[in-house]
Amino acid sequence: MAEIQIKNVAKTFGTYQALQDINLTIQDQEFMVLLGASGCGKTTLLRIIAGLETATTGEVWIGGRRVDHLAPKDRGIAMVFQNYAVFPHLTVFENIGFGLRMQKLPNDQVKERVERTATLMHIEQLLQRYSGELSGGQRQRVAVARALAMEPDVILMDEPLSNLDALLRLEMRAELKGVLADSKTTTIYVTHDQVEAMSLADRISVMHQGRIIQAASPIEVYRNPAAEFVAGFIGNPPMNFLKAVAVEDGQWKVAGQVIDGPHTDATRLHYAVRPEDLRPADKGLDAIVRIVEPLGAHLLVTCEVDGTMFRAVLDSDLAVKSKDSLTLAPQPDRVRWFDPQSTLAVS
Repeated sequence: MAEIQIKNVAKTFGTYQALQDINLTIQDQEFMVLLGASGCGKTTLLRIIAGLETATTGEVWIGGRRVDHLAPKDRGIAMVFQNYAVFPHLTVFENIGFGLRMQKLPNDQVKERVERTATLMHIEQLLQRYSGELSGGQRQRVAVARALAMEPDVILMDEPLSNLDALLRLEMRAELKGVLADSKTTTIYVTHDQVEAMSLADRISVMHQGRIIQAASPIEVYRNPAAEFVAGFIGNPPMNFLKAVAVEDGQWKVAGQVIDGPHTDATRLHYAVRPEDLRPADKGLDAIVRIVEPLGAHLLVTCEVDGTMFRAVLDSDLAVKSKDSLTLAPQPDRVRWFDPQSTLAVS
């Protein structure tokens, strides 16, 4: 069992608070993605779990034992870095087997594990090559194979695909998900790329300013963001926001329209809807088209609604151009509401 528990972890660098009261449980064999913009604290948290950084306060538990006082080599983890960290003077075989040699495993066990993990990563034909003879994607496969060969309780990955081109990144994402599921290893994966997070994760922890804002399944984070930051960060393009003013209990005025909404004591809320959840209609939000961007299967239409920029993803067959008037209606069950003071979702 390799359940990970992060309890009340905080980290300061001088006067800078990098992490604030992080509490998170990652289940055995779960694929957890730490997602956020640069500087949000995700890599710092990963390094604390790995033992490469010391928490100012808090505890880290792996598999039911406290490990924050242990050296990295004693935590039962393996790590894959952004820059591959493949030794240029060693062959692929020697790179994958490096950690096993350090553990002084017998030669037959080293050979068996290296060949098995190389086959998993589709690099078995490259075992006698040196890293200078490999492409970026092949070097990354070597780095992952080296981690898997250690048969760790936990694999930590710090933006491992960010140096690859778009097509190779897509291919590696699919391979990684399958390989790590087969290996039954608990995985923590750091990225700023929401597409990677959505496609790979069992759960996503969205981080902002040293805090975890929401930890949930990809579809939950996407459909039911817990805070405005999550709504604006997840999705491309992100959620649209409009001001809403209370008319009476459960009725809100949004862009001149009276709309059913939450029953709350608040007098002002933010009304939010994703661009892909909007459709042209006879009744809805009145919009003036500013920009139309054809994107193959759909149009990305940037409008102005009640003086606010507003985007809609519409069918590519729709005849619409700049300065047109358009009425947009959301799918009613896809509208979300947020408190402008706390920025938290209102049900």
